[in-house]
Amino acid sequence: MNPTAYRDTAPTNSYEFTSGSGYVLPEYPFVPPPELQGSTVVRHPIVIVGGGITGLTLACSLARLGVKAVLIDEDNTVGVKGASSRGICYTQKSLEIFERLGIFERIAAKGTQWSVGRTFAGEDEVYSFDLRQQGNFHLSSQPPFINIQQFYIEAFLVDRIRELGAVELRWQNRLTAFEQNAECATLTVETPAGSYRLEAEHVIDATGSHSPLRQWLNVPFDSRRGDDRWCIADVRFSTHPPVERHTWIEAPFNENRAVWQHLMADDVWRIDYQMAPNADPEQVSREDVVRERLARQFGPDVDVEIVWVGPYAYRSECVHALRHGRVFLMGDSAKVVSPFGARGGNTGVADADNLAWKLAAVLRGKADAALLESYGDERLEAAQQNVCVTNRTARFLRPADGAERLFRQATIGMAKQYPFARTLINTGRMAVANPYSHSRACTYAPGSAAGQSVQNVAFAWADGSQGRVNDLLDWAAGDLLVLVFGDLSPSALQRLRRLCFDAPVRSVQVLGIDATAQAVEHVRDPHAHLQGACHVFGHAWALVRPDGYLAASGETVDGQLVAAIERSLGLRGDIE
Repeated sequence: MNPTAYRDTAPTNSYEFTSGSGYVLPEYPFVPPPELQGSTVVRHPIVIVGGGITGLTLACSLARLGVKAVLIDEDNTVGVKGASSRGICYTQKSLEIFERLGIFERIAAKGTQWSVGRTFAGEDEVYSFDLRQQGNFHLSSQPPFINIQQFYIEAFLVDRIRELGAVELRWQNRLTAFEQNAECATLTVETPAGSYRLEAEHVIDATGSHSPLRQWLNVPFDSRRGDDRWCIADVRFSTHPPVERHTWIEAPFNENRAVWQHLMADDVWRIDYQMAPNADPEQVSREDVVRERLARQFGPDVDVEIVWVGPYAYRSECVHALRHGRVFLMGDSAKVVSPFGARGGNTGVADADNLAWKLAAVLRGKADAALLESYGDERLEAAQQNVCVTNRTARFLRPADGAERLFRQATIGMAKQYPFARTLINTGRMAVANPYSHSRACTYAPGSAAGQSVQNVAFAWADGSQGRVNDLLDWAAGDLLVLVFGDLSPSALQRLRRLCFDAPVRSVQVLGIDATAQAVEHVRDPHAHLQGACHVFGHAWALVRPDGYLAASGETVDGQLVAAIERSLGLRGDIE
């Protein structure tokens, strides 16, 4: 095959209408896969299709657990063709995941932390929040949010995967055909050096909103296309607004349409302007038009450097199921949300974190294959929640004539005078760790918080040094973690030792500052933050999964704990 015949990745989402100097993205060399050298079709345990933030997070999570996989991507860089900036807001749960993967410090050093958001209607501030004061965020070692251009995180993930090994990254490898049967899936891949085939036990579709796999498999989905139009402007300029999330529902400098304002890495500001429904994407993203728009907001004398500009229109989609034979859908292949509240890329990161430990446990023989079905239970619920939440925001920002517009006008009017109305202002409900309310891998009992995320809180190791929940998850190395709070009876201690010997479980006793330890593996929880993060009180146990979610909790180390462990490993399906 002639190498010049390999087609470049085409722009999507109207990003062919862009301007600005752009970003310098890393480029990764094409390396001819070994399959091109021989006629034998190699079978891999896992093939990931798509090297965006979702696919790379999954690849890095598997590499951390020592699970072999192959990732193929049609491009030779990170970011999206024609839209290298893309996502920018990364929530605390994603940052906790990135810490486990070993890239959080790089993100924190490059990005911008923020927790305060302010919303304006005209000149009036009608709503504000500080996420550090909210219970969902205030205990974790990670901040509520960090703003950073998505391609930076993807590049950090690539570097980390290379450090860890186990996962092979194949650039300029485009999936062109797919089939599956009871034995395996077969993928046909095009490269600059020719085409080849490979087999896979599990295929992960992380190709994004234009997924070819979703089309080939005829995956049913619900779809809703909005008539709203927006234009992104990534800029550097002499005027430096506060490092806060500022939004305008009715911006006087944008014809009373909405505007978003965020600081990212490299002293670049992301300004999102809501456009007229019939706006021409090519015209609104012209550099001279963008400069006029910026001058209206920041003044005619502002010194502006246009880094990148691109128009977009949003839509929402959600599949009916996340698994189709050997194929698991994740990220934008599974759902597409309106870009409000940072519920797009963060959802993909959580999808990857959820599936990675389950694949690892099944492939290592530590869990039953039935455990993989819980991925659909949990992450489809999360996708549906995020689609619903973002669609509500979309309707508030561009209401239909009638009741929707009347509600918005009344809400804005009341919020200017009455505090109770301010929480009704909806410019994006910020992303949180989605709870799982009906997972077959969780054991729900009265008073239990099963299905909730456990924040990455601090505690004290036995020697007095500080640790975090992620340190315990690292120590468990992909196994389940049982945290037992308070004193242990001799019989309970014996049961725990037996459990840890017979099952892929690690156990830790959690004590107050002065209590006597009865187990070699013990930590101190002087401020009860660890207990609070696990949503338990007094003498109790909490079963924490490798993805930092609570699988079950209880009071006594007995058969209930054994059953919860079995269910968390896909070995028991009779508990409702």
